[in-house]
Amino acid sequence: MIDLLIGSLMTGWDTLAGYLAEHVVTCLIPAFFIAGAIAALVKKEAILKYFSPDAKKSTAYGLASISGTVLAVCSCTILPMFAGLFKRGSGIGPATTFLYAGPAINILAIVYTAKVLGFDLGIARAAFAVVMAIIIGLIMAFLFKSHDADTKKKTAAMPSVPASGDAEKPRWVIPVFFVFLVGILIAGTAQADWLIKFPVIYVLTLGTAFLLIYYFERDEVTEWGLETWDLTKKIFPILIIGTFALGMLSFFLPAETFQPFFGTNSLGSTFLASIVGTILYMPTLLEVPVIGTTFGYTSGVMAGGPALALLLSGPSVSLPSLLVISKVMGPKKTIVYAGLVIVFSAVAGFIYGNII
Repeated sequence: MIDLLIGSLMTGWDTLAGYLAEHVVTCLIPAFFIAGAIAALVKKEAILKYFSPDAKKSTAYGLASISGTVLAVCSCTILPMFAGLFKRGSGIGPATTFLYAGPAINILAIVYTAKVLGFDLGIARAAFAVVMAIIIGLIMAFLFKSHDADTKKKTAAMPSVPASGDAEKPRWVIPVFFVFLVGILIAGTAQADWLIKFPVIYVLTLGTAFLLIYYFERDEVTEWGLETWDLTKKIFPILIIGTFALGMLSFFLPAETFQPFFGTNSLGSTFLASIVGTILYMPTLLEVPVIGTTFGYTSGVMAGGPALALLLSGPSVSLPSLLVISKVMGPKKTIVYAGLVIVFSAVAGFIYGNII
């Protein structure tokens, strides 16, 4: 019994140490800084005010579908934002698109997926998530037209959201600032010698520092730091504990156990994976080691189709989140929403595993 405990602890530590060594410095730290900058410098109101039932569909669904990269939210923080949108008069289509897309294309999750599970799976996750979010939102809007009709009546007298003022700094500053941050991330994760990568990272860091010193206010820099720290303290401890626990679990339940269920790209495997993702609660980023280690994607045990299906369903939907959503928009709409996520996640996984 003691030997089993020691063995599981050692396996957990080895798994954690491997993830820390390979991904934290070059991947997660730059990604946290990028996500913090997005949260601090991109005004949420500029996105959220376009979600009303009367808003232009291309604008409403387009913004809602990419909201995850802009707002840098996870599955736990998207729910109160969704509830606020829903109660303040958002159309059900843009609101559900926002609800799904927020966690699905979280900038941290996409970068981490591409780094750990492969660039192709990371890109597929982002692309399918955007397309699925729009389709799911459009179907919800079509099925529940009466909701939007009632919403228009209730919100007709509501004042419009005032436009935010223009920033005093030149327009090119913030885009270039993000280019520098993304450049640091790309250079750090590139498969190249550090003698090549280090000078590039050094120059980009100097450029970032120059912009911070000469073009940003102290309050903006402070907010960036606070947002970065807030994301780090919320996500990183869970990732550490979860990765260690998954390593211990793999000692008792090796990845080969799941091969009969997730080892092929059949529609049955992708459908099962999407159901598992819908039921399980996986904090942001933890879905990556779950798929890579527990289900064995990185060792070739889990096929690509089920892996993508779980990536598309797991971060956005879980049994606890569905219970919360049902209190916001009712059981009927929640069941339809969950069913759409399951079906489209399974189909997307099947397409990725067999066609792409």
